[in-house]
Amino acid sequence: MKIILVDAWNTLIKNKNLDIDLYNLLERFENRKIILTNANNNELIDYGIVEMPYDVFSLSHDPNKDDVLYFKLFIKKHNFSINNLIYIEHNQEAVKSAESLGIKTHHYNSKDSTDKLHQFLLKNI
Repeated sequence: MKIILVDAWNTLIKNKNLDIDLYNLLERFENRKIILTNANNNELIDYGIVEMPYDVFSLSHDPNKDDVLYFKLFIKKHNFSINNLIYIEHNQEAVKSAESLGIKTHHYNSKDSTDKLHQFLLKNI
């Protein structure tokens, strides 16, 4: 079963709270979800990335997600297959980084409705 990776800040987390529409959409799928962030321990608290409904993964800016090494280290740590990952991200540079490894990635614009994301998930799950 594919694993849904979702960016934290400005994607799943907005103003220190879960984006309820996005969370409810993700909950429609039984797939495992993991929140990816660049945040260090202090930023996790400052940005409200605490007591999350899913596991949280961070390399504390060493490197950031716009560096392909972030994803290589994440995949190696968890022994994941790229073919089993789907990623949702608002930052275009992080999208490019993930896509460069072959991770199916959706550039999420919070101004869009969740309809486009829902279609992406249905197509790629």
